[in-house]
Amino acid sequence: MLKILIADDEAPARARLRGLLEDCAAELPNWVVGEAATGMEVLERLNDAPADVLLLDIHMPGMDGLEAARHVQRLERPPAVIFVTAHDEYAVRAFEVRAMDYLLKPVRQGRLLEALRRVSPLDAARAAGLAEIAPRRTHFSVNERGRLWLVPVEEVLYLRAEMKYVTARTRQREYVLDDSLIKLAEELEADFLRIHRNCLVARQHLAGFEMARDGEESGWVALLKDWSERLPVSRRQAHVIREFRQG
Repeated sequence: MLKILIADDEAPARARLRGLLEDCAAELPNWVVGEAATGMEVLERLNDAPADVLLLDIHMPGMDGLEAARHVQRLERPPAVIFVTAHDEYAVRAFEVRAMDYLLKPVRQGRLLEALRRVSPLDAARAAGLAEIAPRRTHFSVNERGRLWLVPVEEVLYLRAEMKYVTARTRQREYVLDDSLIKLAEELEADFLRIHRNCLVARQHLAGFEMARDGEESGWVALLKDWSERLPVSRRQAHVIREFRQG
């Protein structure tokens, strides 16, 4: 029996999918384990009740379905994802990168049954394809003690590579991310400024720069708004100081 989570911000759309799944049950036994109206709720539901299949609307408020699917693949047991959309251009792009299956609204029973019969897990290759069409993320996903937590990008002061890991620092605490700093720098170039080969600073939290002296050595450091920690700027990245002043 397939365990299915339905995600759509419109209650009538969720009700229609639930009804279609009931009609499919004779040929393909299934059980709707829950519903979600936002991308955030998708992750909350899957943390509490794992599913085999996620029927995921693309256009939802806040975090949309494309970004939610990126976070879903970090779960310990990620479900197969089937996009549900009223916009054909998204379906075509998803098909082109072979990210996963899709259904166009209004969903038909026969097409839903076909999609459910050929579901497969969200593997690394499909997740990589999905990244090509997903928008810039609004959250980082963090695995801690068997649960997936979402950290808003806007709350992160800086990202720093330490040994084999990348940490995201908020005003409350640090989080360990699975992403590489190189990939994050490329994706979040508009939001973060590289000040060192191992550090990216959030532009919105950057107050400025000052020259600091440590014994006989001196160098530039980045100052963050309402934050005591000062972050060293490498000589190689000293140009960002001029760019910041000019901006």
